[in-house]
Amino acid sequence: MTETLSPVLPDQVDRAARAVLERACDRDLTLATAESCTGGLLASLLTDVEGASHAFERGFVVYTDAAKSELLGIPLEQIERHGAVSAEIARAMAEGALAGSGADVAIAVTGFAGPGAPGDEPGLVHFACARQGRATLSREEHFGDIGRGPVRIECMRVALDMLSQVL
Repeated sequence: MTETLSPVLPDQVDRAARAVLERACDRDLTLATAESCTGGLLASLLTDVEGASHAFERGFVVYTDAAKSELLGIPLEQIERHGAVSAEIARAMAEGALAGSGADVAIAVTGFAGPGAPGDEPGLVHFACARQGRATLSREEHFGDIGRGPVRIECMRVALDMLSQVL
């Protein structure tokens, strides 16, 4: 069970985090995260499981376009062309986290957790998972206007599922 987040996480998410970390430990693989709309929640979850935190290399919280560019090496022109919430940028985030961390696997999350600018779809989230020597996987989810907290919890489910697939 996670230490500090368990009171707010569904048991399924807690178990999935433990399973992902155990699988990473068993394979001697390290993980990195690149998070926008989840604001570091996934990194917190992955470092909250006692005895398995050594599988986590580092996390990047890249909420702004400038942060995505500066920390993950994504050209601002690419962000402007595709939009920060897009499959292209999610893949670039995962690949940038992989390149900038030394980790074996990186997961990225970018989306609209709540109401954004006019035209933004609340609950639209793009995910990408990169592993050294393999093609980067991406996934798009439409959670709907269910609120920031519930969207972020659903993001944990999807991100952990993707990590499990790639591990």
